[in-house]
Amino acid sequence: MKGWSTLLLLMVVVSFVSCSTATLGRLGKKNLHDQYGRKLEQAGLKETALGQQWFSAAAAALQSPQTITLPYRQTGYFAGDKPRAVGLRFTAPRGAKLHFRVESKALSTFTLYTDLWETEPGGEPNLVVSMDTTGNDFTHEVEDADETYILRLQPELLSSGEYTLSISVGPSLAFPVAGHKGNIASVWGDDRDAGARRHEGIDIFAPRGTPVVAAADGVTARVGDNNLGGKVIFLRPKGKNVSLYYAHLDSQLVTSGQRVSAGDTIGLVGNTGNARTTPPHLHFGIYAAGGAIDPFVWVSKEVKRAGSLPLQANKLNTYYRTTKDISTDSITIERNTVLLATDASTLNLMAQLPTGKIAAVPVNSTQTIDNQLDRYILRDSLPLLEAPLTTAPTKRKLLPGSPVRVHGYYNDFVFVRTDDNEEGWMPRSALR
Repeated sequence: MKGWSTLLLLMVVVSFVSCSTATLGRLGKKNLHDQYGRKLEQAGLKETALGQQWFSAAAAALQSPQTITLPYRQTGYFAGDKPRAVGLRFTAPRGAKLHFRVESKALSTFTLYTDLWETEPGGEPNLVVSMDTTGNDFTHEVEDADETYILRLQPELLSSGEYTLSISVGPSLAFPVAGHKGNIASVWGDDRDAGARRHEGIDIFAPRGTPVVAAADGVTARVGDNNLGGKVIFLRPKGKNVSLYYAHLDSQLVTSGQRVSAGDTIGLVGNTGNARTTPPHLHFGIYAAGGAIDPFVWVSKEVKRAGSLPLQANKLNTYYRTTKDISTDSITIERNTVLLATDASTLNLMAQLPTGKIAAVPVNSTQTIDNQLDRYILRDSLPLLEAPLTTAPTKRKLLPGSPVRVHGYYNDFVFVRTDDNEEGWMPRSALR
């Protein structure tokens, strides 16, 4: 009764702390996760066992995140009595626009903190976006260089619920030829002048007179002519540290210093300048402080989305076992090792090893533990342990003659179920 009383009191205090957070749906660099953490600390909850687990999980998600590849989709379940956090590390290309969506399902109030951080080698993560609600989208544009990020998901203390995260990758600028017409037939780095120089942009071929449009809101910094580009336009996008270059235009329909909106027609496709002997096309380039950069990602027509989730995604917060030896995250996991599946992505299960370490395990290398691997009748009275450790608490004593079914292994221990379906661990040597 004492344990239940303590938990009930903790739930009441946490409910009060949660109700005092009234910043749902706000985006910005205010760290809403840390604000909530300070409220827990002020309420004296940081010193409780569950509070310590919550703060430790938050730190571990930033210090040891799982590495993923974009686009990405993942689902999972947070159990209120087992505080944890999800940390995902990924790299995104310069010029990409990342679209994040977090959806949730819960029987009661479920506030999930979603934080995006930029990382630098040897440096502290820099907060980019902080949210404290779910069911909303947010976006982030990668502008300065190819960037590495960490995304952290963590619910409030004692909150239980299911979530689904998706991250898609698309262009941060509009396609510069109207209606997405035009074929990109020459890309960044192609030979020019018999190899004397490299192409510093992309060529979008389209019929002469096809409208050329502003790829972003901004100002036309310069409208003029030069030998290579012929009739050209330089456009400075609003809020970006780059300049957009339109060349070989048949005509220019704007003047220097003119404000334009994304999609406005600023010129027409042609072949002026050194393109006089080629079919009409737009040369589109992007210039930053260090010179020209590859514009393909910035205006790519494709939005990349992750594939569907595996069937295992419908059966999380349950045990699986490996079907073969697996090397992942700098560790080797032996065949038939028992794992607790907490989350599932398109290709992997995020699974907790009996040690507590989280590993990304290929979905096609796992199976449920429903089918037994072996069966024994105990010759002696043996403890059913809570974990695969000789020092682990005993859940109960099993009497001689008790049958146990083996469903998996970990190091020198076996994971068993009794005839009344209670689960636990026993030393392998005790069953020989």
